[in-house]
Amino acid sequence: MKKSLLILLLLTSLTPAQFIKLGAVKGAFFSMGVGPRLPLGNFSISQNLGMGISTTVSYTDNSFLPFFFYGTLGFQSFAGKLSYYQKTDYSSFNVNAYNLGGGIRFMFPPIVKDVIIILPVVEGGFGFAVFDKLHQFKKGSAHSDYYETVSKTGFHIGVGLSMFLLEVMANYDYFYNNQFLSFELKIRVPIFIKI
Repeated sequence: MKKSLLILLLLTSLTPAQFIKLGAVKGAFFSMGVGPRLPLGNFSISQNLGMGISTTVSYTDNSFLPFFFYGTLGFQSFAGKLSYYQKTDYSSFNVNAYNLGGGIRFMFPPIVKDVIIILPVVEGGFGFAVFDKLHQFKKGSAHSDYYETVSKTGFHIGVGLSMFLLEVMANYDYFYNNQFLSFELKIRVPIFIKI
């Protein structure tokens, strides 16, 4: 009973008295990107250059412009380094990462307006990732193969150029002991636009 009362009081204190009025011009966009992932720090000792894919849904309206709010879902795969295998008992060490995140992006005024419009973009946000790690060892070693799943929270910051329907982005993704740079070419399409 006390828990229910506490939750009810918390919800009523956080709920605004008036509805948030959004702007008249609004839009939602879907993008899909693919590109290489470069491991950094401790992660780069054992892992090679990886590949990844991501999908993003973003929203804005004229009350928020030039800010966009977005949510993203991604997958990354990293194979182990041969040099790491030579120095250790590993015969294979593959890492797959599934991440979910969200954040805010800011679009600067165009730097090119003539033939095509090109806008600089910065973005940043927080994320959650699940890392699936397959540990395989050389025959005759004292270790047994095993599979490990680790979840981590982190953040990302990025810069890029947007031609609105086509984007080039570079992001720094930080998860403890699993940092990487991602480079992506993204195709962006409107889901809905209201003017």
